[in-house]
Amino acid sequence: MDPEDILVEMEKLSSKDEISKEDIMDMLQRYAATISVYDLMLASAYMRKDGEYIHASYREKYLEIYIKNFIMRMKEVLDNNDYDNSTIDKKAFDESLPLLKRTFEKERMSASKDDKLPLIYVITSLYTTFILEEPIHPVGSEFPGSLSVEERNGTFFCPVKDNQKDNANAICHLCIAEQTPDI
Repeated sequence: MDPEDILVEMEKLSSKDEISKEDIMDMLQRYAATISVYDLMLASAYMRKDGEYIHASYREKYLEIYIKNFIMRMKEVLDNNDYDNSTIDKKAFDESLPLLKRTFEKERMSASKDDKLPLIYVITSLYTTFILEEPIHPVGSEFPGSLSVEERNGTFFCPVKDNQKDNANAICHLCIAEQTPDI
């Protein structure tokens, strides 16, 4: 099973009339099982290198959030058998396919053939959005200007969501958070 095969499986799921969380978790767990500790270490090193360009005052928080909530989430995906098996928003899933394909391909271009970061990115995005029903950037994620992702009365707000609306490749289009009002 190659990492890019997840894109084919996502297309197959999309052809169904309804998609359950179990359908998605079955796929995510099979692909997460192909990711080794070595793959996680490579992805973590890549994120650390990428984090070199972030302002020093945010760098450690950025790395902690990304490594914990993107890279280390693979164990959580593998171990999670305690989710409600409701159906997901099929329209949102269908709309996410082109974005996730572009993201996978973009990450694949800057990675080696054996690098699993593109797969990790897709797994984490699908898991967070459709299984956990949480924003891609977890609550508390900080952005410049002392702004952060928040939850208010069950609704998630992101202070930078609208900044990405013209970026067709931004994963923000998949995220369930809304733009923080008054920003």
